[in-house]
Amino acid sequence: MSYLQALYRTYDENLDEVGKPQRKDFRNGQSAEYMLLPISHTTQTAHIEVLVDLEGNFYDAYVLDKESTVLPFTEESGSRSGQNYVPHFLHDKLMFVAGDYKKFVEADEKKAAAYDAYITQLAGWCTSSYSHPYIEAIYRYVKKETVIEDLVRAGVLHTDSQGLLMKKWTGEQSERPKIFSVVASEQEAAFVRFNVHIPGEIVIPIWRNQEIFSLFINYYNTLLKEKDLCYVTGEQIPRIERHPNKLRNSGDKAKLISANDAAGFTYRGRFTSSLEAANISYDASQKAHNALKWLIEKQGKTIDGRVFLVWGTAQLDIPVMSDDLFEQEIDWTKDFDLFEAVENKDILKTQLAKQYGALLAGLSRNIQLEESKGEKVYILTIDAATPGRLAVLYYREYDIQLYFDQLADWHTKASWRQTRKKDNEWIHFYGAPSFYTIAHAAYGPRPSDKVVKGVMERLIPCVLDDRKIPIDIVRSAIVRASNPQFYSESWEWEQALTVACSLTRKTYEQEGFTVALDTNCKDRDYLFGRMLAVADVLERRALGKEENRATNALRYLSAFQANPLRTWLTIQKNLQPYQMKLRDKANYYTSLIDKIASEIPIEQFNDTALSGRYLLGYYSQRQDLYTKKDKEGEMTE
Repeated sequence: MSYLQALYRTYDENLDEVGKPQRKDFRNGQSAEYMLLPISHTTQTAHIEVLVDLEGNFYDAYVLDKESTVLPFTEESGSRSGQNYVPHFLHDKLMFVAGDYKKFVEADEKKAAAYDAYITQLAGWCTSSYSHPYIEAIYRYVKKETVIEDLVRAGVLHTDSQGLLMKKWTGEQSERPKIFSVVASEQEAAFVRFNVHIPGEIVIPIWRNQEIFSLFINYYNTLLKEKDLCYVTGEQIPRIERHPNKLRNSGDKAKLISANDAAGFTYRGRFTSSLEAANISYDASQKAHNALKWLIEKQGKTIDGRVFLVWGTAQLDIPVMSDDLFEQEIDWTKDFDLFEAVENKDILKTQLAKQYGALLAGLSRNIQLEESKGEKVYILTIDAATPGRLAVLYYREYDIQLYFDQLADWHTKASWRQTRKKDNEWIHFYGAPSFYTIAHAAYGPRPSDKVVKGVMERLIPCVLDDRKIPIDIVRSAIVRASNPQFYSESWEWEQALTVACSLTRKTYEQEGFTVALDTNCKDRDYLFGRMLAVADVLERRALGKEENRATNALRYLSAFQANPLRTWLTIQKNLQPYQMKLRDKANYYTSLIDKIASEIPIEQFNDTALSGRYLLGYYSQRQDLYTKKDKEGEMTE
């Protein structure tokens, strides 16, 4: 219940956002509108818009481009499915709003009776003290039972030779009408929304009219059922049995709370009714679900149906989280403590959604916090266990300072010199790799979304709960970094290598490995890695810039990791022609190999497989050689 309480509070703390449309832009140039929905309202994709005047006369109609529309609904209509033809209020499908539906469609008795339920329900609103002139105008129009007739006359809907709505377009001589493109199935499935036309006036659309929103909320409150104890608020207020869906998207049928299995053992055996298991009021359910839907649309990250989300309490900003945030990384510029980089440590600005995006994506530039004792950060991960059930996979509440302390700790201890290629340019920076990049390095180079979301889910506790990185992820990253042949592009392998180094450094954090070469480190695996790097650089210099083939060190990298001594003998033998080619210029590298080898105890100079520490030694030694000046036989960059 704690996550519902957090969502419930979030809704109440953002009441000034209720009913206000907002727009989110995507990388592909498209955008989508979203809203913190008023209670008793939901969204639906509308295909047709019908305009009527204040007297209830048809004015105009046209086909929409599948526009999301806010509409009033009931507890029952929000859960309708299959042949459960329960109408929404006001806007709905043709079978509900068109009294002449049975004249144009061969419908069964249930479908034919859908209009009667709709018009009766709408009449109740119009005759109440919470009515509105616009609603009454629409009621007068639909009561005439000419909706489909008017739409056919307006050229929006199309009939066949028998006067029935066409199942599919059969016209060969004319252009295919738009309605057949926007409706997924047949014309009769079209969803209709209504609006009012007043000559000379700009009318606020009904699906954005705050006054109408409030009127319906007040009216529907008079229809709610008996009061009971709400497990979320602790108050005696009207209860609810059916909870909203459409949380992750407009077509999402999965619910967080559902107990429609009265025959099985969803709750039976411990409780006699579902209300004993979880009794949640209408108000709490509506607010919590609407807040969750809003947060997901506003700043959630969805991968293969799994939603990763962060939000904060009332004092926290919740900025828009762009999609590409999850493909970028933090750049500390050098290896330092996070809070040493903050110029003003007493002013801690709270843009938590971006910081959690940074957590998941590795991007966290200029982190600033705001004095906020007692403020909370909420982390939530949800996914559909079945098509109709949502599961909460991860939920935590953190004190804001602890949250950033954990984030800082991760980015400090998993920091490494990262390598990327963007727009055909090499990019180097220091920081922790993104979860997205880790998934691609460990299970790539192009893993499925299912794999990516699984890796992200498992890494979140490593950051926020200070758990160890799962050893299989670390091992997989090391194996792939040890096999350059897996990658068609050199930069992809370089990326895999730096990710493996980051994970290895974090795994062996107590040993204090750094990106800079540590000539005092006597770790066997680290030293073997250094020797391999020197052999790699020596051969690369002998090959020259014109020759792009892999060196022996890279070709035997996997074998070297599994059998270092035996493979090293092969690599050293193959180095001889390159040493001869470089002549005196090879002396520096040869003597360096001898020096490193002499530091490995004789009993450890064997074929025991190397851990990921050898990659740290390899990378640091190679980087050190590539950055030396060209003097006394040293390698230039």
